[in-house]
Amino acid sequence: MEKWVQAFLLHLENKNFSPNTVKSYRADLREFTDYVKKRKVDDLKFFTSAVIRSFLASLPKEDARNTVLRKIAALRSLAAYLMRQGQLTRNPFKLLPAPKRQKLLPKFLTQEEVTRLLDTAANSHFAARDKALFELMYSSGLRRSEITGLKIQDVDFFNGLVKVFGKGSKERLVPVTDAALKAIKDYLACRVNPAPQDALFLNNRGTPLTGDGLAYIFKNMAISAHLARKVTPHSMRHSFATHLLNNGCDLRSLQEMLGHKSLAATQVYTHVSLDKLKSVYQHAHPKNKEN
Repeated sequence: MEKWVQAFLLHLENKNFSPNTVKSYRADLREFTDYVKKRKVDDLKFFTSAVIRSFLASLPKEDARNTVLRKIAALRSLAAYLMRQGQLTRNPFKLLPAPKRQKLLPKFLTQEEVTRLLDTAANSHFAARDKALFELMYSSGLRRSEITGLKIQDVDFFNGLVKVFGKGSKERLVPVTDAALKAIKDYLACRVNPAPQDALFLNNRGTPLTGDGLAYIFKNMAISAHLARKVTPHSMRHSFATHLLNNGCDLRSLQEMLGHKSLAATQVYTHVSLDKLKSVYQHAHPKNKEN
């Protein structure tokens, strides 16, 4: 089974699946293969509904529903691949219902919290890089992998845009603020002979910044900014989307900037700002107008 799992993961990489998806699927499928090995059923003929049910039942109770769903998605994709390769004669998921995805509202920062993060970044040990990094993320709402995948040549200083390769290697152009462009220029001025094809952001060793490195920077910046909550790169993406909607941006434009395939993925941001909802209510309700 391990041989076919590796072939499947290689297939995903060749199909330009995002590195994060491949990484998650690799971990999920390793967990499954370890499970079947312990039960001495490490053979494709045992890749059945019963074994999958048994594996899912063995998962820790504290696993979030969406984590379990991701594991199911990894196994379902593997099953579909094995069917196409003629290694399975029956799809083990045909009669195996999946639980519904848990809908979680995005967690975003207030504008005051974002300002504190930006100010803290501007005074960090790697101030030029961190200021450019945080200004760009707040002005563009890019995903973690999109930020770390940027090259210097992807920044269009004249038109105020960045060229982004999103999920599935789909290319899009995203506008950025003048403040972000200036911070990037200042950062590049500190670099030694930066070339257009070089990574836009480097770590403290001078090599391209990774997704894990970016998450580490965010964690420590939140601590330095004395924010009493967990802050991740995705928190900044959620904050970007929420703040734009609160200030009049339309959903279609936001969908394009975020790189969402469907408008439904973007519509979640219409439900997250209670302050905005209350403000609209207070201004629109006739009883409030009487006071």
